[in-house]
Amino acid sequence: MTYDKSTFLSDSELFIRSIDIKQEDLKNKLFCTFSSKDGLERTLSTIKSEYTIMYGKIFVLESEDSDEYLCTYNIEIPEAPTKVLANTILLHRKKETNTLYTINSLNTLIKHLNEGILDTSFRINWSNYQNTVLLTQGSELKKLATKIYKIIVI
Repeated sequence: MTYDKSTFLSDSELFIRSIDIKQEDLKNKLFCTFSSKDGLERTLSTIKSEYTIMYGKIFVLESEDSDEYLCTYNIEIPEAPTKVLANTILLHRKKETNTLYTINSLNTLIKHLNEGILDTSFRINWSNYQNTVLLTQGSELKKLATKIYKIIVI
C-alpha cells in the first residue's frame, strides 16, 4: 500500500512526498528470545513450534558481552500469542545500521546523549551503534555488540 500524503516536519524543515509503506510491515513485530548456549536448539524448536515466522528466518546473534544467544525473528500481529515465550522481548530495528533496541533503551540513550533530557526529536547518530543491541538493565543502558552466529531458514 502506498500513502501519498505530503507532510512537513517542522523541526527539520524536511519535506516528504509519497512515502511507500508495505502493509505487511505494519502487521509484524520483531521479537528477541534469549537462550543459553546449551539450550539454543530447544529454544529454536520452541520458537518454530509456537509461531509462524515471517520471512522464513530466525537470526541467531552472539555477543562477546553476553553468555547468551539472541534469537531474533518477526511474527505477524494476528498470530501474536496472548502469552509470550519466556526470556523474550519486543525490539525495534534501525535498518540502515542494523541496530536493535527497546523503547526503554532508546529513551535512556537519548537522555544519556542529551544531558539528561528526554527529547523525542533528538537525532541519534545511529552509525555509532551499528550491529548493536541496546537494552536497559534497571536505569542503565546496556550495549551489546553483536554478530550473526547463524541464520535458521524455515
